[in-house]
Amino acid sequence: MEYTNKQYLLDKRPIGMPNDDCWKLEEEKISSIEKNEILIEVKYLSIDPYMRGRMNDSKSYAAPAKIGEPMTGETAGVVIESNSDLYKVGDKICAHKGWQTYIKVKDTDPALIKVPESSISLSSFLGTLGMPGRTAYFGLNRVGKPSEGETLVVSAASGAVGTVVGQLGKLYGCKVIGIAGGPDKCSFVKDILKFDDCIDYKSGDLNKNLKNACPDGIDIYFENVGGAVTRAVAPLLNSGARVPICGFISQYNEEDMLNIETPFHVLGALDPKPEHRFFVVTEWMDEWANATQEILKMVSNEKIVFKETITKGFENAPQALRDVLTGKNFGKQVIEI
Repeated sequence: MEYTNKQYLLDKRPIGMPNDDCWKLEEEKISSIEKNEILIEVKYLSIDPYMRGRMNDSKSYAAPAKIGEPMTGETAGVVIESNSDLYKVGDKICAHKGWQTYIKVKDTDPALIKVPESSISLSSFLGTLGMPGRTAYFGLNRVGKPSEGETLVVSAASGAVGTVVGQLGKLYGCKVIGIAGGPDKCSFVKDILKFDDCIDYKSGDLNKNLKNACPDGIDIYFENVGGAVTRAVAPLLNSGARVPICGFISQYNEEDMLNIETPFHVLGALDPKPEHRFFVVTEWMDEWANATQEILKMVSNEKIVFKETITKGFENAPQALRDVLTGKNFGKQVIEI
């Protein structure tokens, strides 16, 4: 059978917010697979803040996306043809192979992860049960090192990573304060996710409201945002505080990343300096399967709940990325192919 694979190729590097002309939509025909290859029909494409950084040609923790190649990203799909002993037709797979609708790939490619059998939606293995969930799990446990009774503050609290960080924090016995944008996101974080409080950074008085919510100071700050939020958190950090730095989305579209004030500047200027470091989930790659199983158990027992924004149509991927970078999405942003 012949299949038409649609791909969004990176066509030029953006300055500021990425416009549609940064990508080129191309089609290719796939008619056969070789020995030890499989063909995946993509059902969902993940849209994540880190993608903006990969569009720049600059030094980073991961290589930039290359011009003329599929835009970096993870997908979830189903094996529709197999010439492999490792995967059979019908297997569900997450593949980190970029923005495309069909993926022809060698069965030993390290970018493939088999999705465990469960009644939970396939799309959630790109969010709470996927890379963002694992990022939350390892960032909080290995860098944040939470103890019962400590105060944990989470920025971008209604996002794919923040929702899991805060719910894990509650399960570990922490007092959890979220920071999010707008009353809808804040009430979701408080009423549905059961954080102790959630501060709306858009309502003004961020410093005062945060101080009131954290009378005993802050022991762990899970950094997703940077900018004004980091500046509000910094003076409240207790002696011995830990700050896992996952990202700083408020600054991803800056034209000159070398001359902006990052969380490293703000935290590094404190005396004493809190324990802080940037981390990447691939540091614990050999433990991913265990972490996914643990989070899956919590989701199945309704100890962790999640929200997704699912946008239909592959052609909407560029706009969905802009939505994520401006906070328009709610929860995990996914494209349904």
